[in-house]
Amino acid sequence: MAHAKRLCPHLQRLIPDFDKYRQASRQVQDIFRELTPLIEPLSLDEAFLDVTHVGRMQGSATWMAQWLKQEVQSRVGITISVGVAPNKFLAKIASDWDKPDGLYIITPDRISEFLDHLPITRLHGVGPATAKKLEGQGIHTCSDLRNVGLPTLLEAFGKFGVRLHELARGIDERPVKVERERKSISVETTFDRDLPSMAACREKITELVTRLEERMARYQHPAINKLFVKIRFDDFSITTMETAGQIPELKSFLPLFDTAWQRAERPVRLLGVGVRLISEDAQRQLGLF
Repeated sequence: MAHAKRLCPHLQRLIPDFDKYRQASRQVQDIFRELTPLIEPLSLDEAFLDVTHVGRMQGSATWMAQWLKQEVQSRVGITISVGVAPNKFLAKIASDWDKPDGLYIITPDRISEFLDHLPITRLHGVGPATAKKLEGQGIHTCSDLRNVGLPTLLEAFGKFGVRLHELARGIDERPVKVERERKSISVETTFDRDLPSMAACREKITELVTRLEERMARYQHPAINKLFVKIRFDDFSITTMETAGQIPELKSFLPLFDTAWQRAERPVRLLGVGVRLISEDAQRQLGLF
């Protein structure tokens, strides 16, 4: 946005209203729950729904998707895009296929046909580095990938080779997880004007720590592993600093900020503070001792 304003000084900017977004998200989630309790939220505006055993609408996932679109439009006043498919990998791709206000269906008998020309960059987990490596071997689509044997993929990509082998065939056994383990709690602010100095930033850290304490209280003060500070400078570079074994209070975050800021010593566009949580498995292991 800062770059856009420099290029176009008369740009009209719409101020985000995250309270409004959260309210709309809750309304949409409530509609989802009318259909099925098996919901895995991914963000404010995205979720997986498992409707395998839903008997309404004669068990038709297509009719359910149409119903969701109509109900969200009439009750919340927004459009949604829905992907219907046999698994999460395909449903995610289908939901992006006809945006905005889309409905795309991949039936089991169409999986192979659909994947034939799908670029490998659309595969879950394939980032720029993996894509470059695949393309260097002449693999550009899922059809190309299916022609590569599993031993070759294992040799080139390790355990991820199994995942590539499965995705190229539309196989994804991941269940819809109703409960997702939270790994961190954080708050951050992007400023309309860059904060010019360390002193100006330190004042904002105080406000952020207060917000973080309020958010942690809502999660009943979970077990903490590390504290961290995040900074985005005016040149869009990002740095983070973290430490373990500290109490999440202002006097613990300020030294982290000071160290992180000194890496660039330039105006700041975004500040964030947060805590990384001890996993449930780790807590259970600690309980054994």
